Amino acid sequence: MTLHTIRMPDIGEGIAEVEIVKWHVAPGDLVAEDQTLCDVMTDKAAVEVPSSIAGRVVELGGEVGQVMAVGSALIRIEADVAAGSNAPSAPAATRGPAGEAAAPVPGPAAAAQPPGRAEPGWAPAGAAALVPERVPGSAPTSTSTSTSTSAPAPAAPAPAPARPAHPLAAPAVRARAHALGIDLGGLRGSGPEGRVVHADLDAARRAGLPAGAASEAVHEIELIGLRRKIAQKMQESKRQIPHYSYVEEVDVTELAALREALNAQHGASRGELSPLAFIVRAVVRALAGFPQINARFDDEAGVLSTYEAVHLGVATQTEAGLMVPVLRQAQTLDLWACSKEIARLAAAARSGKAVREELSGSTLTVTSLGKLGGIASTPVINRPEVAIVGVNRIVARPMVHAGAIAVRQMMNLSSSFDHRVVDGAQAAAYIQAVRRLLEHPALLFVE
Repeated sequence: MTLHTIRMPDIGEGIAEVEIVKWHVAPGDLVAEDQTLCDVMTDKAAVEVPSSIAGRVVELGGEVGQVMAVGSALIRIEADVAAGSNAPSAPAATRGPAGEAAAPVPGPAAAAQPPGRAEPGWAPAGAAALVPERVPGSAPTSTSTSTSTSAPAPAAPAPAPARPAHPLAAPAVRARAHALGIDLGGLRGSGPEGRVVHADLDAARRAGLPAGAASEAVHEIELIGLRRKIAQKMQESKRQIPHYSYVEEVDVTELAALREALNAQHGASRGELSPLAFIVRAVVRALAGFPQINARFDDEAGVLSTYEAVHLGVATQTEAGLMVPVLRQAQTLDLWACSKEIARLAAAARSGKAVREELSGSTLTVTSLGKLGGIASTPVINRPEVAIVGVNRIVARPMVHAGAIAVRQMMNLSSSFDHRVVDGAQAAAYIQAVRRLLEHPALLFVE
């Protein structure tokens, strides 16, 4: 039999570490070559990591939520395993990427060894997961190190009882069960290997509560994957960027009438136009006089980079959290092409099929909550960009128009700017240019 260590691959784009967000396999599973082992999260997007060999999973190198360095040990797989074999091979010496001898591969008896005898780079972390360290000098690409052994495989262990006398549970779960007066021995754990988790205690509490009473349980949710990346980026943006917000109201009555007419005439053949398509066109057209807003600021180097092409980020809410797919070369798109591309990118983001190239490289961002847009907001800049244009909902309000009170379709633009590189007067002038285009939509088509 041969044991292979698959290491965290180099995702590219200078990424040095990634976070494990989901395992698709567990110890004992048989895997095929190119089968997805796990999903990892980079600064840009989620990436699937495939297996380079076929075999049986022996050990996992990290837990969900753990951040791992590129090149560190990700998983161990025993190759040449018969389909019905469940017996792990005996320990054997391994060779590192450079040919140097490594410590023996731990077999079933390795769990009983003291911590000081564990193999470098593999330390026990729970029943099946091992916390990896980056191996010095290892290649930053997906690699496998292997070893052969002729030692006979030990017999497969007998299955554990469904409800052990001493159920598995974390110390925090045991302490909470004791405080609630719940006997862990009477519970069937829903966690891995029958482990009792907080959700099992909550269920036990609900079962013993009188009708109509609510559980007093507190649910702690660890931020991992995309949600952790969102939290980190928002924190960095607010900490690094002195935000300046500017809110202006816009009369979009004429724009709404134009959109309705265009959809009535061309909707069946060219597709329906969304309000966001008109807003995007106005945001892009107004940039002609404000190049410092279509820009990215490297605050460490103190360099502001302005762009001729407009790569517009469109903030999109997904089940996993907020994502920003990029509308590339937005200045080249007409209304229908813009509307279709926005819809395509949003669908890709919500389905988890957006690739890294579609989620990076934006030079300016538009964010809209549609009908939930409220009256005003203070959007957070998508660092390292220097501006973000927020769109609030359209509402019918009585306004003074042509000297008389009339019901008009009104919408607010709530935008934020990096005050280090965009002065308040420049920000206000830019939003006024956007407003002029939206209130007189014929100007959107004048070159």
